[in-house]
Amino acid sequence: MVSLHLAVTVTDDDHAQGPTDAPFLLVQYGDYECPYTRRSLAEVQELGAELGDDLRWVFRNFPLVEIHPHALRAAEAAEAAGAQGRFWEMHALLFSHQDALEDSDLFRYAGELGLHIETFAAHLASGAHLDRIRDDIDGGRQSGVDGTPTFFTNGVRHEGPYAAAALLAALRATTPAT
Repeated sequence: MVSLHLAVTVTDDDHAQGPTDAPFLLVQYGDYECPYTRRSLAEVQELGAELGDDLRWVFRNFPLVEIHPHALRAAEAAEAAGAQGRFWEMHALLFSHQDALEDSDLFRYAGELGLHIETFAAHLASGAHLDRIRDDIDGGRQSGVDGTPTFFTNGVRHEGPYAAAALLAALRATTPAT
C-alpha cells in the first residue's frame, strides 16, 4: 500500500528554501537526471513566486539509478557542494546541464562555483555523503515514493499533476504545516 503521508519529518538538516515557520511546506523527492524533475522546478519556482515567504520548499534526493546512471553521482556532487555551503547553486547547475553529468563535468561545475576542489574531490572519492542520500531514499520509500518527482504538500502525498496551480491547490487543501 502506498503511504499517503511523509514518513520522515523535515529537520534543519534538510535542504530547504523559505522560512522554517512558513505556513505551507512542500517536500520534493527528485533525481538530477530525471527530465520530469527538471521540468517540475519551473513549477516550484512559480509556486514560490506566488506564495513568497509562506512557502518552505525541501528537496530530497531520490536517484533512480536503474534508469539514470549518473543520478547518484550527481546527488553526491550536490551534497559535496552543500558541505561547502553551495548546495542550491550546484543543484541549479546539475539540472541546467542534465546531459553533462560525468565526473569531469561535476568537477567543472565545482570549479565554476569556486568550491575547494580538493575537499570536493575527497568527498566524492570517499562517498562521504552516501549515507545522507541513502537516508533520503529510505525515507522516500517509507513514504511510498517510487518515482520522481514526488511531492508532499504539508506532509500529504500529492497525487495530481505537478503544475504550480495544482500544487497550490493541494497546499491550500491540506492542513498547514506546523
